[in-house]
Formats: sequence, C-alpha cells, structure tokens
Amino acid sequence: MGIRLKDLSKLGYRDNVARSLAVALVGKYCKHETKEQILAALGDILKNPEVYKNSEIWSKLAEHLSPVFIEKRLTPYDLLDEPLGYKTYGSKYIETLAKQQMNLAMRLPITLAGALMPDAHAGYGLPIGGVLATDHAVIPYAVGVDIGCRMNLTLFDAGEDFLKRYSHHIKEALKEFTHFGMDGGLPFAQEHEVLDREEFRMTELLRGLHGKAVRQLGSSGGGNHFVEFGKMSLQAGNVLGVPEGNYVALLSHSGSRGLGAAIAKHYSMLARDLCRLPREAQHFAWLGLDTEEGQEYWLSMNLAGDYARACHERIHLNLSKALGLKPLANVNNHHNFAWKEEIAPGQTAIVHRKGATPAQKGQPGLIPGSMATPGYLVCGKGISEALCSASHGAGRAMSRQKAKDNFTRSALRKYLSQAGVTLIGGSVEEMPLAYKDIDRVMKTQEELVEVQGTFMPCIVRMNKE
Repeated sequence: MGIRLKDLSKLGYRDNVARSLAVALVGKYCKHETKEQILAALGDILKNPEVYKNSEIWSKLAEHLSPVFIEKRLTPYDLLDEPLGYKTYGSKYIETLAKQQMNLAMRLPITLAGALMPDAHAGYGLPIGGVLATDHAVIPYAVGVDIGCRMNLTLFDAGEDFLKRYSHHIKEALKEFTHFGMDGGLPFAQEHEVLDREEFRMTELLRGLHGKAVRQLGSSGGGNHFVEFGKMSLQAGNVLGVPEGNYVALLSHSGSRGLGAAIAKHYSMLARDLCRLPREAQHFAWLGLDTEEGQEYWLSMNLAGDYARACHERIHLNLSKALGLKPLANVNNHHNFAWKEEIAPGQTAIVHRKGATPAQKGQPGLIPGSMATPGYLVCGKGISEALCSASHGAGRAMSRQKAKDNFTRSALRKYLSQAGVTLIGGSVEEMPLAYKDIDRVMKTQEELVEVQGTFMPCIVRMNKE
C-alpha cells in the first residue's frame, strides 16, 4: 500500500527529506499494511521520533525527525567574505548578473576553483557557462535541470549535394522520426539497453520515472533543442580521423527529458532542506558525497546522463536508417553535469559544468552557434585555469522574452531564407540575432580549444512554441 505526498502533508510532514524517506520506507517495508495503519505509524513517529530510533524499519526517519538532528540540520552555512579568484574568458561580452552569480558561487565554503566561459549568461544559481570545482560535494542546481544535455554529431558518407537532392525526404524524416516538447514521445516503440539498467530499481524516485523514460526515449525537449542536417567541412588531421573534405552531417542538441528534470527537482529540494544557506545563495545548496542523499543523486545524475546519450543514439540511428545514410564517424559531448576530476596534482574535485563543454587535452567537442551561423568541431587544449573547459555554444545575447518582444515570426522566416536555412517548427525565441556572435566567442577561447571543422546548418527541426 503506497502513500501520497498530500497524505504526509496532512500529517504534518513539511520538509522534503522526511517525506522522501517516508515514501521510500513505506514502499519497501509496508506492502501488506493498510493505509490507515501506515498513516497511524507515521503520525506517531512524527510526534515521538525518539521511540523509533532503534526500529529496524523506521530508524532513519526517526533520526531525521529527532530534535537533535533538526537543530543540526537547520544550522546555516556562512559564505566567504570575498570570492575566490577565477578566470573569465570574453569578460566584456558577459552581462553583469552572470558575473555576480559566479562571484557568489566562489564564496561557497566548499568551492575550490572556478572559471567563466565566454558564452556565459545569467541562470539559476550558477550562471550558464559557469564551471565550478567543489570539495567532495555536488550542487544539483549547478549541474542544472536538463542533466547531461549534450551535442551529438554523426558524419555521413555522402556529398553536400545530398542535402539538395533529397531535401524533401530529409524534411519528412525529421517530422516522422523526431519528437519535441515537454510531453510525449515518438509514436513507435524505442529500445535501448539503458532502460534495463539496475539503477532504475534502486530508488523510489527512479522506479517511478522508468515508465516516462521508456515513453520519451529518442525524443527531444523544447527551447534551444534541435535536430539538424547540414554541411561539415573538416580540416586535415582532425580528431575524428576522417580525411579532409566536405560531408553531410547530422547534429542534435537535447538532454535527459523528464527523467533528468524530475531528478533535478527532487534533489535540489532535498539539498535546500539539508544545506541551509543565506537567501541569496539558496540555489547553491549542496549534497555531500559522503551522505546517502549525495550518493543517490550521483547515481541518478549519471543514469540521466547515459539516458540523454541513449536518446541521441536513437535519433541518429532512426534518421540514418530512414535516409539510407552510412555513418563515418560520431562525436558527442555533454554539459549540465558533474565530474570527479583531478584539478591539481593530488587534488580531486567535483567539477560542475553548467552549459560548458569539457575540453581536456586532445578531447573532441562540439560548439554550435545558432541555426543560421556555423558550429565548430574542436579539440581541447586542457587549460587548467579554465578547469579544462570551453563554451557550449554562442550564448544568449537576449533573454527569451526580449527576443519575443523584438522579433516576429515573419522576420525569422526572412532571416533564415536569406541564410539558406529551412526551419521546421521553432520560435522567435531562437532567432539567430538573439545569440552572441559565435565567431567572437570562439576568438575569446582560442587558448582553450583548437578548431578542426565547421558545421553549417541547412535543415533544422525544433519545437514549435
């Protein structure tokens, strides 16, 4: 017999950690009790937690509810008086609010190092384009809501004339084999080994999300997520090991769908309950990796990252089969994630990249512009001052609302027509003029990455919003 959150709220359970524990314990141990029996027990635990501290079933919940634990849990952390120093790339093109958010992140007592990428703009907590290294703790909001969001590019054994000769087929395939938006998925079943992962059975939250993960596999989100065909020009000696020349390529950008969003929401709320910070820093609440909650989040985050990869793999497989294209090479990289990395000899940290691309020495990566400007295949240079990172795109020059206020649908169509780009779906929020100049962004990070190829979008599919 299960219970709902509103049942717990009526009993007086207010904080999310206690409610999460209660739901998990009931699901594990109370399969044969009636709802009335369960609620009676939970009500008594709330009133008399000390009585249940040695219970085989309820001890964790009782400990969490005990006055001693509550007093400890509500002890706020202090911020450093001044932010630690960090390197900013392309500073004059970055808005003040993004810098202020980064400064706040550098005042956290767990912060070890940081960097701000040239595509940075304001976000929630850590700015988009912010890179933050912390000491044995992970910040769910510094990872971001769309966990493991990534770029994925497949290079095909086809000449550029394929895009013109088969433009109708490409557009029809994009309509049939992609799905965009917060809800729903493809109308036909998708399979991938990630759906069989044991992690889906390891927590109550993940068990409840498995069905959604099945339904949404191979689909994309909204906003700036896209699937597009275009022209790829590769330089000699590139990291893909493919001969210099011009090719057809498929590039996609999306993340972990509803799975990642639910994980982010759940553990961000848990972190805020467990880690009390000053009001202005609440979005930086962290989970220690030596805690059960921290380990649960780490497991869930990694699963969401692998699920995002699986979605891209299905998208690329479906489209290449539908169009009879033979893949030559593939490259992908993700952002909105946290990694355990050595940031100095003998010093390991948790490196958060929220809208930033990993750029270890020799590591391939993709940095897109907009739907009417080039994207770039790059090779990382492993610059420690940047925490081995680079931008994840051009970055927004206008907020979504400002783009809506300044551009019309007809202006977007005209702009794309002049650029030779066909758009399926999309919105004025994604007007190329709402983004920073990608070439200027690339210029400011020449010391971070080496450009080895250029991708130009031709046929773009996005969510119609």
